[in-house]
Amino acid sequence: MNNQAKIAALASLVILSACGNRGSLQPPKGQALPAPVYGESERPTGEELITPDTQAQPERSDELLRRSEKRQDDKFDLPPPG
Repeated sequence: MNNQAKIAALASLVILSACGNRGSLQPPKGQALPAPVYGESERPTGEELITPDTQAQPERSDELLRRSEKRQDDKFDLPPPG
């Protein structure tokens, strides 16, 4: 192996080893987590901060139509002007 191949292999190992951090999230030293939301008494944890709420990630509704239904008239469904 030449030197360039050895350097490339070493660099790829270093990059891959940095991807394995699975510890709990902590704020950087000297900094604190954000203040609690208005009305809450406790600060959120790191895991709570990265977990999307239901508004950001709504559940999917897979309700199938059981029978054909006539659409109701929509008074706001207007043709484009002109």
